[in-house]
Amino acid sequence: MNKDLIYALALENAIKFNGRASQSSVTGILISISPSIKSNIKEASKLIAKIIEEVNSMSLQEQKEKYEKLKHLIHHEEKQLRIGLPELKNAENLTVRFAPFPSGPLHIGNAKQLVLNDEYSKTYNGKFLLVFDDTIGSEEKTISKEAYSLILDGVKWLDVKIDSTYYKSDRLEIYYKYALELVKENKAYVCFCRPEELRKNREKGLECSHRNYSIKENLEFWNQLLKKKFKPSQATLRIKTSMQHKNPAFRDRVLFRISKRSHPRTKNKYTIWPLLEFSWAIDDHLLGVSHIIRGKDLMMESEMEQFIWNIFNWANPEIIHTGLVNIKGIKLSKSKSKEEVQSGFYKGWDDPRTWSLQSLRKRGIKPKAIRNFLLKSGLSKNDVTVPIEDLYAENRALIEKESNRYFFVQDPKLIKIQNFKGRDVSLNLHPDIPERGKRKLKVKNSFYINKKDFDVLREKELYRLMDCLNFTKQKNKFMFHSLDYESYKEKGSRIMHWLPEQGNLKASVIMDNYNIINGLLEKNASKMKINEICQFERTFFAKLDKKTNNVLLFYFTHK
Repeated sequence: MNKDLIYALALENAIKFNGRASQSSVTGILISISPSIKSNIKEASKLIAKIIEEVNSMSLQEQKEKYEKLKHLIHHEEKQLRIGLPELKNAENLTVRFAPFPSGPLHIGNAKQLVLNDEYSKTYNGKFLLVFDDTIGSEEKTISKEAYSLILDGVKWLDVKIDSTYYKSDRLEIYYKYALELVKENKAYVCFCRPEELRKNREKGLECSHRNYSIKENLEFWNQLLKKKFKPSQATLRIKTSMQHKNPAFRDRVLFRISKRSHPRTKNKYTIWPLLEFSWAIDDHLLGVSHIIRGKDLMMESEMEQFIWNIFNWANPEIIHTGLVNIKGIKLSKSKSKEEVQSGFYKGWDDPRTWSLQSLRKRGIKPKAIRNFLLKSGLSKNDVTVPIEDLYAENRALIEKESNRYFFVQDPKLIKIQNFKGRDVSLNLHPDIPERGKRKLKVKNSFYINKKDFDVLREKELYRLMDCLNFTKQKNKFMFHSLDYESYKEKGSRIMHWLPEQGNLKASVIMDNYNIINGLLEKNASKMKINEICQFERTFFAKLDKKTNNVLLFYFTHK
């Protein structure tokens, strides 16, 4: 266990977060570099905790000085640390693919495979193919025309480098060609069983009568399928597997089915559509895919792909199954979001409740934060449930320094400070970067404070208006006490942000649950540009979305 490397990682993490390193973050990065540490995680955790405690006891300047001496250790692990992933076997001529079904945009969960493939492609200087998995889909899960552009938009925003883009709906004739070969080799047959009969036979391991049709008969039936002679559910093309396979769902799986629904790209040109694993098997071979990284929920589909490759005597690509990323307290469902968007309950795909990439961009979540967040789960087959705060921590590290500070008062209540004649208050735009500049507020003796602060004011307690003055409440009046912080520090109970009575802006914030909060914002924020992120002092980060007649509309980013 490299103690100095742990020091370097802890110092780097501390510097990112204003002098405070996180043990969980340092442990996660260390495991991504050296997975073998998991076998001795108890001992490693003790060492990491000890180092974290020592690092956090240093001043920020001391941390920076020590980091300069140790940062070369991280650069020594640059390749592993950058991607946080294990090396791949047989990756000399790497070609990977991402095959989204276009029923809606990518969200924070299903973007994991996109990011994993992109990181490996960039690391090994390989090829990355985007293959729209737009076979017709089921009645419940339909293709959305706008999803194509939404997915491409998300791919571009995440800085993913795509070498070639394909649409399966353009490749139907290719799939028909290989289906015909299976029929000619007596490896597939046209089945006329009803769906419920098919399921019962699978469960019992029974062959249906159609399985024993001659090759000549099946060729004729297949030809009739292509000529649209059958109705939906009347006939399917099934592959011959063992009817005693341990998994009933694998027994003589359906390869093609009839659907007469209109397709967004091909309209009604085709009515015979392949199921996903057949089109995958053909395309992964023809497009030269060397490594397939997919969720472990597709393990049976992987087995079917391998079964088809072996029929054609094709080489098998490397297949890597990964666990799913779940976010604690958040249900990610593209189909549910699609339903709510179509009904108008959600205000579009950038509504924060969809958790789509578009909604995260709207809120001010950076692409790099999403990539770092998703890469931490790596290639493990275990499903992981992580708090959304992990994503916010990644984003906070990226936006904290660039975000100016402003006072925002929600549900404002006006108070008048007795025995105070007013003053000019000068505040840093950023507390840690004085060279960023100042923001000035001219105050008299009336101030707006948050209603929640107003409601807890108690008699004779000392309170502070942040960076302005100290006051007490006496017989329902508010009395000036002093200006300096030291007077407050000795006896104070609460610091609150505030605004002068005059010259403020109106502001609204759309929160992550789409509740809208309203309040007043200091006039200095009028200089903000659209899409700029700021921090409302001591509350949360927010991204400016619109300016209308001195009213600013923001989206909540995170705390």
